Amino acid sequence: MLGDILLIQEKHKKAGEAIIQIILQQKKEKFIVAISGESGSGKTELAHVIAKGLRKYGIFAKPMHTDNFYNTHPLKRRAWRMKEGIENVVGYNEYKWDEINQVVDDFKNSRVSEMPCVDLVTEQVDKLTTDFSEVDMLIVDGLYATKTEGVDLRIFIDITYLETKEKHTKDARGKEVMDEVRWATLAQEHKMVQSLKPLADIVISKDFDVYKVSR
Repeated sequence: MLGDILLIQEKHKKAGEAIIQIILQQKKEKFIVAISGESGSGKTELAHVIAKGLRKYGIFAKPMHTDNFYNTHPLKRRAWRMKEGIENVVGYNEYKWDEINQVVDDFKNSRVSEMPCVDLVTEQVDKLTTDFSEVDMLIVDGLYATKTEGVDLRIFIDITYLETKEKHTKDARGKEVMDEVRWATLAQEHKMVQSLKPLADIVISKDFDVYKVSR
């Protein structure tokens, strides 16, 4: 998202370097990484660290934030959720998966692709154009990112919204008003995100230790 504030800490850097080493062992042409986790768990920070860290290995990685692909406009989403019922609508189906998967296909086929980009300052939805012929790797991050088609490496950050409660109420980003509606939304997202843990190839603990999943 345009205007998002990254709060990168040493733990993100350490986990990012460990994941980069795993990626280098598995790397193939047009590699796709997906990072899922609850709101405030550090998905965007980790995606940024990985993408930036891969540059020293000559790999050009592009982050793609699935929060840019909501069905509803940012200014209308809260009212829509309240009207339809948070437990009824908050979840996977809030995303435009056809558009997400189209961008993935554009990446795999080295096309020029256009995708939405939410400006957090104006809350407008802009358009971002990317030439994927110059991109080696796609890093998809978001609540349900590991559901994306064609992913080669799935990462799950196992930190709940309750464990980051102070961050929601105090951090500098302040994306949404913290009230009963927002907390109910986070609780419903928790149910949906946690169901994705079994898909993970890598699990990151609350201390940001990195664990490979044995199959």
